[in-house]
Amino acid sequence: MNSTLKNILAVVAGLVVGSMVNMGIVMISGSIIPPPEGGDITTMEGLKSTIHLFEPKHFLFPFLAHALGTLVGAFVAAKLAASRKMVMALIVGLFFLIGGAINISMLGGPMWFNALDLIVAYIPMAYLGWVLAGKK
Repeated sequence: MNSTLKNILAVVAGLVVGSMVNMGIVMISGSIIPPPEGGDITTMEGLKSTIHLFEPKHFLFPFLAHALGTLVGAFVAAKLAASRKMVMALIVGLFFLIGGAINISMLGGPMWFNALDLIVAYIPMAYLGWVLAGKK
């Protein structure tokens, strides 16, 4: 298989698997740390209108979802890529970073979480995914 095509498929696979990890963590988060009383987290509008009720503990699972989704996605991309494995892992991280920035622009949220999320959960996790994949 052509190495360019294999690299593209590696990034797509990383995005799909990383998104599945992200959504899996988000879906179980409410059963581990219940949302604030009266908080509707089932829709984007409900989440936006109740995010001011969130305590720091409510941001733990969203952060883990973003960080671990990116980490696993970048790992998969680096493992499957034919060449330039670090670049493929970082591309996955960049896609998730763009998604995170869009999410923040729609939801808002506390500045400390937004900064932590954008600075730590994406590019550093993509780099770590590449390192864990073998750095070849």
